[in-house]
Amino acid sequence: MSIQKTPALTTRATHTTLTRRVIFFAAILIVWELVARSGIWESYLFPGPLVVGRTLIDGIVEGEYLHAALISLQRIVIGYGISLVLGMSIGALIARNSILEDTIGSLVVGLQALPSVCWLPLAILWLGLSERAIQFVIVMGALFSIILGVRDGIRNTPPIFVKAARNLGATGFTLYVQVIIPAALPSIVAGLKQGWAFAWRSLMAAELLFFSLSLGNLLQTGRDFNDAAGVMAVMMLIIAVGVTVNQLIFAPIERRIGERWGYAAASN
Repeated sequence: MSIQKTPALTTRATHTTLTRRVIFFAAILIVWELVARSGIWESYLFPGPLVVGRTLIDGIVEGEYLHAALISLQRIVIGYGISLVLGMSIGALIARNSILEDTIGSLVVGLQALPSVCWLPLAILWLGLSERAIQFVIVMGALFSIILGVRDGIRNTPPIFVKAARNLGATGFTLYVQVIIPAALPSIVAGLKQGWAFAWRSLMAAELLFFSLSLGNLLQTGRDFNDAAGVMAVMMLIIAVGVTVNQLIFAPIERRIGERWGYAAASN
């Protein structure tokens, strides 16, 4: 018998979580400001949250930060989209074919351990200082996590699900779409989420290949001008974009999957 949470209990839990987060981040900001004012570092090297916040607001109001963020988001949508199509296709093939698992699968595991920044020299040599080079680094940064997530999810589908479906007459494409893929969704979504995180980090490195207005180049510009406040402000913006994507896209998907398969109820 499952226990359903009442709206009052859900609201109370939400308020508790929000309160904890507010207190936690407020404490971080206070400690940060105290350290910045302590004189341990020069103020231009370690600015406090008030200075960084003012820099961030100025950059947004002037439009530079928003323009840079839009360019970076456009790049990540293209690169991550390519990784998504390739990763899900290759992962599904590897999961259902032992020969591909023993060959391509082992290669993917090895390449997954390679930091995405290692692809930068090859991107320059093969594609030059171009948008294609940036997209190449993004794809290589995200691809292998997605492949492994899809492969593991499909391969670890409970055999009893497959046996029961076959006893009911499900075979081939029907078995795959109606049983295996739904059962593998938690692992697949985890792989997609990890792939997004790697793609976002890879983009920040790839945007250093050549100068163009972007979040990665704003970091480089801040370093060149010894503008620690600018660097930290852009870092805050990068974190904000990453958290926003997670909350708007991946968190709702994970929540719906958890409710569908009973994970949410089991964890409460």
